[in-house]
Amino acid sequence: MSSLICGSLAFDTIALFEGRFAEHILPEKVHVLNVAFLVPELRRDFGGCAGNIAYTMRLLGGQPVVLATLGEDGSAYEQRLDSLGIGREHVRVVPNTHTAQAHIVTDRDDNQITSFHPGAMQFAHTQPVPALSGLRLGILAPDGRQAMIEHAAQMAAAGLPFVFDPGQGLPMFDGPALRDFVAQADWVVVNDYEAAMLAERTGWSLEQLAAQLRGLVVTRGAQGCDVFEAGACTRVPGLAARRVVDPTGCGDAFRGALLWALESGWPLVDACRLGNVLGACKVACSGPQNHTPDLDQALQDFRSAYGEPPASARAA
Repeated sequence: MSSLICGSLAFDTIALFEGRFAEHILPEKVHVLNVAFLVPELRRDFGGCAGNIAYTMRLLGGQPVVLATLGEDGSAYEQRLDSLGIGREHVRVVPNTHTAQAHIVTDRDDNQITSFHPGAMQFAHTQPVPALSGLRLGILAPDGRQAMIEHAAQMAAAGLPFVFDPGQGLPMFDGPALRDFVAQADWVVVNDYEAAMLAERTGWSLEQLAAQLRGLVVTRGAQGCDVFEAGACTRVPGLAARRVVDPTGCGDAFRGALLWALESGWPLVDACRLGNVLGACKVACSGPQNHTPDLDQALQDFRSAYGEPPASARAA
């Protein structure tokens, strides 16, 4: 039993700015913006949505199958996947390219400014969805534009239920393309800003979107998430982090836990609760792949916050 993770593998260069962006950006001068931020703390992490989602799934005991690309500078990431026990049979190294790279500056209020070089990710469509008998679910995370289009169509044609998670890739698509994704997907997971953009571009309300899916999840950070399914909306309260260190990768930790739970047969609301648990664990750590709770710890935190998990988890 495993899940297919379609998305990016990237290196994240993360800098922490000790002030507030709002104090250095003048609204009346944004048309001639020229600012510099002193960032005394700098680090480089393994990232990319596919890598981050797979990392959390693996913490919980899942067997994620990553479908992604690396550049010629990606040997360290290959070693990373090997050390985690995540197979890379479907990770292609693209010659004469760099691995995708994000450069992120975070201020004291956890606002972020990001630049992103796609590199090898632009060739992700050359890796087709594999025909593996053990696949239960898939997720379509941010990736190259053509890869997202083709991988969605391939998963739908194969009858593989999948989560559409457009994330920062959402602006690449117009209304008709987004409506096609929704028609092919079983679930959609977006944050509140992305939900508003998705509704505006498709011309559908959140309720109309949800009516075409098994479930729609709108995450709202520390406030938790809204779960639309079966004609109803359920607010799942957030879970306070033990400390707030770094928000980078929280959404991917949520999605990794959600996918593991759905693969394990959990109801969607409980899957989102587990997502909140892992998101809170991640925000207490620097970087998107440095949180460490295993399944036992995650279930203990679930019980403390929400009560008993589904019977399938207790049996595991």
